[in-house]
Amino acid sequence: MSEDLNKGSNIDSVEETGEDVKKDFQGLLGSTKKFLSELLDIRKNTDQEATKEAIIADIAFKGHTSWILICSIFIASIGLNANSTAVVIGAMLISPLMGPILGMGMSLAINDIDTLRRSLKNLTVMVVLSVLTAYLFFAIFPLQEESSELLARTKPDIRDVLIAFFGGLALVIARAKKGTVASVIFGVAIATALMPPLCTVGFGIAIRNWDYALGALLLFGINTIFIALATFLVLKLLRFPMVRYANSKRRRLIARLVSLTAIAVMVPSGYIFYHVYQEFRFKAAANEFITENIESYKFPGEGRFLEDFTDLEYNDGENPLIELVFMGNETIPDNIIATWTAKKNTNEDLADAELKVIQGSKNEAADQLKYVSELYEFKKAELLNKDERIRLLEREVAQLGKIASQKIPFQDISKEAQINYDNLVSLGFAYSITTDFKKTDTIPVFEVKWKRDAKRFQTEAASKKIHTWLKIRLKDSTVQLKEIIQD
Repeated sequence: MSEDLNKGSNIDSVEETGEDVKKDFQGLLGSTKKFLSELLDIRKNTDQEATKEAIIADIAFKGHTSWILICSIFIASIGLNANSTAVVIGAMLISPLMGPILGMGMSLAINDIDTLRRSLKNLTVMVVLSVLTAYLFFAIFPLQEESSELLARTKPDIRDVLIAFFGGLALVIARAKKGTVASVIFGVAIATALMPPLCTVGFGIAIRNWDYALGALLLFGINTIFIALATFLVLKLLRFPMVRYANSKRRRLIARLVSLTAIAVMVPSGYIFYHVYQEFRFKAAANEFITENIESYKFPGEGRFLEDFTDLEYNDGENPLIELVFMGNETIPDNIIATWTAKKNTNEDLADAELKVIQGSKNEAADQLKYVSELYEFKKAELLNKDERIRLLEREVAQLGKIASQKIPFQDISKEAQINYDNLVSLGFAYSITTDFKKTDTIPVFEVKWKRDAKRFQTEAASKKIHTWLKIRLKDSTVQLKEIIQD
């Protein structure tokens, strides 16, 4: 009986312990939830009226604001042309372009059609004026060098989308706070960079490079759409009051117009994000494929992979291209290229891409030199800066010039030898590869064939003269000569 009582008391104590643990766990969750709510809640310290007034005040574009915009355009254009990051940052800080974009996001959030109309009109005027001013500057200014600061704004990627969205979040949250955080506003102005892309559009138009102009315009569109989208979401979260209209029909009409405009903003933002993300995935997969397969390939001789000339083209997902450039005195075997292609096709992000392998050889030195020259013109945007471009191309041209200088003008030499030596039947030439197991050398070897009735002392003397002549003629002391008597 006592044992049964002890068992019952033990069960009760276990149940009480379980209940205590459950209560403690619930209390911990409640405390954590309360802490996070107090930490992340931005509604309590939001000044809705002051925020609306500040955003609406920045939408206006006339008088002082127009001149500030013009000055910031010139400063940004000069900074981009001079490749000065500090000057470009200064232009971003004084640019008033952010005002209409915030106004557009706010008007969509609170159903304010009048503010939306003003924001769109002022933003359009600002964009047109910015591009026109930048175009005139670059068209008239004598120095039109494609600096790295300019080229950096011609190819947006997934990071630009994320910077614009989170920058917009930070900006509107700072705007909504009682006692606006000025440092946040300045930081967002630098991070999102609205002015430099518009100046790059003007530069692209001035030099008739539409790829530059369209790429920079896309970057500006990404920044504009995602900053406006972030503003819309934050003000909706903060429950800013909707604008009231006395006429119920007008209220419904405006609500529909604003909703359609919001959808028109969100749909392109979703498309842009998807497109840029797909390109990002393609390039990330391609770079990983190159690192794992191409860079690890070991040439038996002097061949090498030119990583800086790798070309990755997404082409909107249609016929993507991976172009690899190799140079040296040897070519990559077909079975190796086939293996690379098979490995590429196992990656779903690269399966549709064309793998193009461009190879050089000692007999194609002139073509290589021409190719490097042409490739340099197309690849300037891919390199980091002017000095690096110069160093890289000087290195490649010097190497190819050396190869070109070693090319044997066999036809000219054979004609000269035929004229000078009557007993000569034929002249042959080939490269001979030798090694002492420490290094490998490529040596030019000539073969002369004499007539059968030629006297031996004559052929020996003639062979010595031809050997000496070839060394001087080709400026190469390593030239070797073999002689054969006709059977």
